[in-house]
Amino acid sequence: MTDIVLINPGARKEIYQDLGNDLTAVEPPLWCRLIGGYLRDRDIEFEIIDAEAECYGPKALANCIAKINPKLVCMVAYGHQPSASTQQMVGAGAGCKSIKSLKNAPPILIVGGHVSALPEQTLKEEAVDYVCVGEGVITIVALYEQILEGKLELDTVPGLVWMNSSGQIIQNPRANLVQDLDKDLHGNVWDMLPMKRYRAHNWQCFGALEERQPYASIYTSLGCPFRCSFCCINAPFEVNRYRMRKPGSVVSEIQMLNKKYGIKTFKIIDEMFVLNYRHVTAICEGITALKEELNFWAYARVDTVKTEFLGMLRKAGIRWLALGIESGSTHVRDGAEKSFDTKEIKSIVRDIQSEGIHVIGNFIFGLPDDDESSMRQTLDLAKELNCEFANFYSAMAYPGSSLYHTAKQMNWPLPKSWGGYSQHSFDCLPLPTEKLSSEKVLGFRDEAFHEYFENPRYLGMLAQRFGWDTRKHVEQMAKTRLRRKLLHPVS
Repeated sequence: MTDIVLINPGARKEIYQDLGNDLTAVEPPLWCRLIGGYLRDRDIEFEIIDAEAECYGPKALANCIAKINPKLVCMVAYGHQPSASTQQMVGAGAGCKSIKSLKNAPPILIVGGHVSALPEQTLKEEAVDYVCVGEGVITIVALYEQILEGKLELDTVPGLVWMNSSGQIIQNPRANLVQDLDKDLHGNVWDMLPMKRYRAHNWQCFGALEERQPYASIYTSLGCPFRCSFCCINAPFEVNRYRMRKPGSVVSEIQMLNKKYGIKTFKIIDEMFVLNYRHVTAICEGITALKEELNFWAYARVDTVKTEFLGMLRKAGIRWLALGIESGSTHVRDGAEKSFDTKEIKSIVRDIQSEGIHVIGNFIFGLPDDDESSMRQTLDLAKELNCEFANFYSAMAYPGSSLYHTAKQMNWPLPKSWGGYSQHSFDCLPLPTEKLSSEKVLGFRDEAFHEYFENPRYLGMLAQRFGWDTRKHVEQMAKTRLRRKLLHPVS
C-alpha cells in the first residue's frame, strides 16, 4: 500500500480557455518534486499524480486514488508561479471533492501558497480534512506519522490547521523553514513524473518550435526579498526569506536532465534569478563548462540586472529574461513598490537585447493608481520597447498579497470563484481602481494584447529575428480571442 499520494491539480481548460490546448507551457510540478524528495529520503512510499500533465479530470483522479488506496492524499496547490496558486484551487477543489466521494476515502491534506494565505477559509470551504500553513514538507511527514501510529495527536503537528471534535478550527504554530535546500529539498524524483508530457512556452522556442519538448523547470532559490504589493510569493514562508541552493547542485541537476532525458530547454523557476551575483556567476560558469547548447529562461528585475554580467548569462544559455516592468507610469510603479524610472527600463532592455538575450516584458493594467491615461502609457511603452514577447496582466488582489488585504479593507469587489483570479479565464474579475471599473481594466487588457501582437512593427521584428514561420505562428496565436463573462455576458 502506498503511504502518500502527492497530487498536482489540473484545470487547464478552465484556467486558460483555448490557450491551454497548444500555447501554454506544461511544467513539472516543483513542490510535488520537493516534497517527494523529502519523503523518499525518509523511506516513505509515495506516488505523484500530475493531473495537469495527464489531463485528468476530477473523476479520473478519484479513480486513480481508489486504485492506489493511500494512507494520506496531499493536494499540492502551488502553481508554477506565485499567483498561479489561487487559480490552481479550481482543479484542487474539484479533485478533493471527487476523492471525498469515494467509499472509505483517505484523509486529504492540502498545501500551497493560497491555502497558507487563507487556511481557515480553505478548511471550511474545501472537501479536505486538513490544511497546511507553510511550505509543507515537515507538516506532511508529521501528520503521516500520526496516521501511521493511529494516535492523531493533531496538536503536535507543526503547521497543521484542523477542526477539533467541537467544530473549532485550530491553527498550530508553523513548522520551521527547511534550511539546507540541497539536502532536504533537492527534488530529485524526476523518475516519478511523466517526463514526456512537459513542454515549454511557445515563445521560448521561437525560431525552433519543435524544441518545446522535452522540457524541464528547475529552481536555484526559494522566496524573494522584495515586497511588490501585488505579489503573494511569500505566503507559505511567512516572511520574505530568500534561500539559495549550492550552485554545484544546480549544475549537476541540469547535467543529469540533459544526459538522462535529453532536455535542452529549461525554465529557472526562481522569482528572482538575477539577484545574488556570486550565486548567479557560479551557476553560469558551471553551465558553460558543460559545453552543451541549452536554452534557459529566467526572471529578473530592471534594477538588479547589471550590464557587465549579460555576456556571462548569454554564454551559459540564458536566452530569455522576463522583466517585471509593470507600468509605463512612474507614479503607478512607485505605488506598486517598483522604484525605477522609464529611462532605466529602456536602457536595460536594449542592453539585454544587444547581448543576444531576448526579453519578455511583463505589464500590469489596473494597478491602484491607474487611470485610462496611465494604462495607455503602459501599452505605448510596451510597443516602443518592442520586446520579443510580452505578457499583459490585469491587476489582481491575490490572497497573500498586500493588495488583497487592502481590497478586503476597502471592500473592493473580488472574484466569487477561484477561477476568477486566472488572467485568462472566462470569469476573470480584476480589481477596479478609483477611476476605472473592472470591465474597463479587463477590456483594455484584452485589446492591448491584440494591439501589441498584431502590430506590424512587432511582426516585422519577429520575422527578422526568428523567421517567417514564427511570425505566422504568432499571427495565428493572435486570432484566439478570450471569452469573458464580464465583457460579454451570456444568458
